[in-house]
Amino acid sequence: MQVKKEMTIAEIIGIDEGIVPILFDSGMHCIGCPSAQGESLEMACMVHGIDADELEGKINEFLAAK
Repeated sequence: MQVKKEMTIAEIIGIDEGIVPILFDSGMHCIGCPSAQGESLEMACMVHGIDADELEGKINEFLAAK
């Protein structure tokens, strides 16, 4: 399965909890916040000043390597 930046944080973490450290390392430290769970990866990246395409790629590289 591949992650898309339009997916919510909750959906992405549901795929593989190993994605959480990638999000943390990228500067998203509010992963446990209930409102953050409903945000799309793209929205969360915009709020945190992170390139959504780059983060989407890192997550998909992680998943492909499993």
